[in-house]
Amino acid sequence: MTRDRKDPPDPTEDRDCPESGQQRRQRKDHESSNQDQALEETFPASDPVSPFVPAKTPE
Repeated sequence: MTRDRKDPPDPTEDRDCPESGQQRRQRKDHESSNQDQALEETFPASDPVSPFVPAKTPE
């Protein structure tokens, strides 16, 4: 069974196994790739980003 890093660990799961530098790099690369892919799937967006910047309220 797989789980996200944000999911709480199973009580029977070994929690004291730090990841190596190589494992961390691979995980970060995978997360970055997933984020890039998700971002690409959102374009073209139906509504463009609003360039409106609200002015300060007069005192």
